[in-house]
Amino acid sequence: MTKTNLTYKVTMKACYLGFLVQATVINLTPVLFIPLREQFSLSFGQLGLLVLINFITQVTVDILFSHTVDRHGYRPFLTIAHIFVAAGFIFFAISPLFMKNPYVGFIMGTFLFSSGGGLLELLLSPTVNAIPSESKSASMSLVHSFYAWGQMGVIILTTLFLFIFGRQSWPFIMILWAVPPALNALLFSRVPFGPAVPEEHREGILKHIKNRFFIAAVFAIAFGGASELVISQWSSAFMEKVMYIPKALGDISGMAMFALMLGIGRLLHGKYGKHLSLYTLMITGTIAAFLCYLIVALSPYDILSLLACAISGLAVSLLWPGILVLSAERFPFAGTWLFAFLAAGGDIGASVGPWAMGVIADNAVKVSFIADIAYRLGLNAEQVGMRTGLLFSALFPLGVMICLLYMKSSKPL
Repeated sequence: MTKTNLTYKVTMKACYLGFLVQATVINLTPVLFIPLREQFSLSFGQLGLLVLINFITQVTVDILFSHTVDRHGYRPFLTIAHIFVAAGFIFFAISPLFMKNPYVGFIMGTFLFSSGGGLLELLLSPTVNAIPSESKSASMSLVHSFYAWGQMGVIILTTLFLFIFGRQSWPFIMILWAVPPALNALLFSRVPFGPAVPEEHREGILKHIKNRFFIAAVFAIAFGGASELVISQWSSAFMEKVMYIPKALGDISGMAMFALMLGIGRLLHGKYGKHLSLYTLMITGTIAAFLCYLIVALSPYDILSLLACAISGLAVSLLWPGILVLSAERFPFAGTWLFAFLAAGGDIGASVGPWAMGVIADNAVKVSFIADIAYRLGLNAEQVGMRTGLLFSALFPLGVMICLLYMKSSKPL
């Protein structure tokens, strides 16, 4: 065991920075898509493959390491995770200097930082959950708010850097983003960790794999991931193609405003939510998210759609961290496997939801009655497709609500 004079407050600060790093892992490469495409003549399919590799790697790491970290402790894996992220960013940035095919280097770099990101996703939440606190849900919401701040920071700072220094400067901003994980690796090598569940009391996954509460929680976080990522990833395109807002303004008013409200919701609950019912807040949030989706999809007024996009971030803010807390409370002796399977479920929803939105947007106009409605309203194919996709996506927060109602009504075995 590593001796340290540091306190749990420092551990929490390291977790805050860890969530900022996790946001960088997920959001940095998409911001660089256009510079990479222009400089290396990459196809949209090749760029999309980088996102898929990121997703598959994180889910695989979540599952493969869930048992190993319980045996060896969180410290070495959290330290290694940050080193992998920093190394992956640097390798991605410099690979065009020494590789005949830079895209192969991009794949290798993505695999490296995604492996670190998967470990962060697996370990940061249980690390926070193990720290003694008055309210686990408030602590979890507060620390998860830093993902939103990281998302905003990556989008805004990287965009400004490229604007000031030119798109060809993308390797330098990527190397700069390697500094926070490198520093946090040093911090996690020293901070104290909360008491882990003793091995003799730890309950394995086989005991709960058929538990209906656990199954409902996995579906809830999957629907929650979809509810969060559809608006987050598609709002900018929706504003540009449907509302004719310029891309730069759409990124700020769409993606960045969504992230801001997501962070505010988690921050407010972290500060003031310890005496409020988490179930009530989350169920109310799913209803609000459903209404926001309907407004964005159906409203003819641009300002109303903009407000609904922003408010949806507030509405879904507690879904992911809240489900983690509720599950940890129901299964207090579960090992890291609980967070691993919930993280994997959330990742699947976060990937499938935006994909389904895109498929529906591509094919909606091919449905005769939808095409007829579009013709009567004077909408083009892109407008009717994206509106239909968002209308379908309103089912995701309803899915979370149904799961939460079941989880609330179910009794412990």
